[in-house]
Amino acid sequence: MPRNGRHHIVKQWIQRDRTWLGSLCFSIFLLHASLGLAQEGGAEQPARRGKPTLRANPLPADFVFTGKAAGTSWWAASDSIADLVTIEPEEGGVPAGQTIVRVFANQDYVVVGVRCLDDQPEEIVSFSKARDSDLENEDHIVIVFDTFQDGRSGYVFAVNPNGARFDGLVVDRDAVNSDWDAVWEAKTSRDSTGWSAEIRIPILSLRFKKDLHTWGFNVQRRVQRLQETSRWSGVSIDYWIYQTSRAGLLTDLPDFELGMGLDVRTSVVGRTRGIPSQPGPGIDVDTDGEVSLDLTQKMGPNLSSALTVNTDFAETEVDVRQINLTRFDIFFPEKRAFFLEGADIFEFGLGLDEESLLPFYSRRIGLIGPDEEEQVEVPINVGGKIAGQVGKTNIAGLLVNTRDSENLQVDDLTQVDVPQTTMGSLRVNQDILEESSVGMLATFGDQAGRSGSWVGGVDFTLQTTTFRKDKNLVFGGWGMLNDRGDLAGDKSAHGFRIEYPNDLWDANLTSMHIGNGFDPSLGFVPRNDVHIWDFGLEVNPRPGWSFLRQMFYELSGTLFNTTDNSRWESYGAAIKPFDWLLESGDRFDAGFEPEGDRPPEPFEVASDVDIAAGSYQWMRTFLGYTAAEKRRIGGYVRWDFGSYYSGDVSTIEAALTLRPSALWTLELTGERSKGDVLALIDDYEEKMSTELVNKHFTEEVYGIRLQLNLTADLQFSSLTQYDTQSRELGTNNRLRWTFNPLGDLFVVYNHNALKPVSGYRWEFVSNEFPVKIQYGWRF
Repeated sequence: MPRNGRHHIVKQWIQRDRTWLGSLCFSIFLLHASLGLAQEGGAEQPARRGKPTLRANPLPADFVFTGKAAGTSWWAASDSIADLVTIEPEEGGVPAGQTIVRVFANQDYVVVGVRCLDDQPEEIVSFSKARDSDLENEDHIVIVFDTFQDGRSGYVFAVNPNGARFDGLVVDRDAVNSDWDAVWEAKTSRDSTGWSAEIRIPILSLRFKKDLHTWGFNVQRRVQRLQETSRWSGVSIDYWIYQTSRAGLLTDLPDFELGMGLDVRTSVVGRTRGIPSQPGPGIDVDTDGEVSLDLTQKMGPNLSSALTVNTDFAETEVDVRQINLTRFDIFFPEKRAFFLEGADIFEFGLGLDEESLLPFYSRRIGLIGPDEEEQVEVPINVGGKIAGQVGKTNIAGLLVNTRDSENLQVDDLTQVDVPQTTMGSLRVNQDILEESSVGMLATFGDQAGRSGSWVGGVDFTLQTTTFRKDKNLVFGGWGMLNDRGDLAGDKSAHGFRIEYPNDLWDANLTSMHIGNGFDPSLGFVPRNDVHIWDFGLEVNPRPGWSFLRQMFYELSGTLFNTTDNSRWESYGAAIKPFDWLLESGDRFDAGFEPEGDRPPEPFEVASDVDIAAGSYQWMRTFLGYTAAEKRRIGGYVRWDFGSYYSGDVSTIEAALTLRPSALWTLELTGERSKGDVLALIDDYEEKMSTELVNKHFTEEVYGIRLQLNLTADLQFSSLTQYDTQSRELGTNNRLRWTFNPLGDLFVVYNHNALKPVSGYRWEFVSNEFPVKIQYGWRF
């Protein structure tokens, strides 16, 4: 998707352009007064007294999992949610089609049956079948369970009319970690009046509070062609379905049978690898096999421990390549399954993210390399973790031992020796008051074997969803210390953030100090020795025009100062006077991005193009369009142009998505940055020269993603990428067959080739062909 206002503003730019900026802000204020005041100050929806309640019905002994429960006699006689209430396009309205929801349970399963009526079933928008598809822009149903009824955590399950499944964990009380996977099933069916879905969840797939017979529960339905969202509880545009504090209640749950609470999963991997022969032409082929074992033991209904031995991640998808024109590392998300369980509990510090710092970044374990884009795997001998809840205390612990690896090839020129290393992390978070928490985080160990590495920190978050009766307000603070044998100086970091995240007005302010000696071995810190100020203000009126759903006006910025705030180091801002979401689902936006930077030393902005140290300020403009996702042909385009450091750069980013049927999807992506800048001569390092010459550069990255959805349990995916910076073409092809809810077969083929600087013959780099089968048993 196009980037939305990720850059920032500083005092110097404001002072230079305060007249124009003041006029812009005043115009936005007047527009809000004419269009938005009625939204926030007009007729208020009557508040629900208490939470809505649904009774869980006993699951019939003759239940058959078909996706067509709506046609049975016991279905009609069961307690149900008779309909939902719209969030969009009108808050508190009546949906175009009725949604009927029933829940059934016995000691082993929770089953949710949903009937979605639609008077135009031929217009249902549903393209995906694959597991963990992004269903946001298709017709779908979302189910949320708060199994501790604490209003802070939860499980998310979603399904579309094709039976594509999505699951995740509630994090930060209003967002979802979509990388978490559970064992569960879903079946769907269609007819002339709409579509139906059945979701069956084994109770062993969930953690929950012991002897609790009432859970938090919520349901949301999306009708994509109408841009309509309806919900059961928390019917306000200012709330998200994932805010379990606003969920209804699911009562009359039975005593669940936990058994021994033991999961055993074995994996067998066989692979061949090919690399160029040294010396001479040809390919050297290496064949090996591995057996992995994963054990999960429930230590009660709400706490579990896991052990992994000889862990293999053969099925994990490769990282998506990105163009990097900055002097800082690019962030890549964690995709390995073992590290994703309990990842919600490891979240620390309100407002901390990959653009500021992450005190615990699990990709620092089992991976090593010169930068984030060139990471190679360090084999894991054994790993253990514990995650869950004891009373009102959330606990997550991780301990991993990696293998001694000699002469590990991390790039074309570098080999490293990695010692056997033990690393770990512990997170404890205590619920306080009604929606708030206080906690601590500690990590230790270093993948490269550097001694004395540790981090310790505390944080708190104060939150309410009843500010001014029904608004969200959040305030949080945190502080950390770290150490390692090679660190000196200020080894601390601390900060605070306040948020007012609501639909019409969305505002935030962040302040954080990162010392020059703060560099956690198991963390991600793009830059230290700075004090960061970050703010954002959005005004998002809904004018009620026939063709326009919502307007978004944004003024946001980040300022990186020296730690004593005496001098700015870099800054950036986003000023977005135009961003319209149409009723069709199409979106247009345009804006400006003033930026500045003072690099202390030369850095490479592109291949053989080195920007000199100095002070730079510039202005960029962006234009963007995103097509409505309800169409079989979709995509987006963004044009970003203007000055950049000592020259000018124009960047075009685009994607084209073809969805001719639910059987297959094809996505073409591309990004091209073309620039002319004053840069240092090629041999400046040898001559220590400061001479500048004009240099032209073009950086490109292209991708093709193919998804074949043979069934909801059998898919083939292929991702092929090429970038001009590395000149490397890479393809990752993966077949996944879920032959049983507890069993998967993965067949993967990876191939990499290098385009020479001159000539047309591609040079072979490597290939890999792993086959992995995994199966689990539950006791």
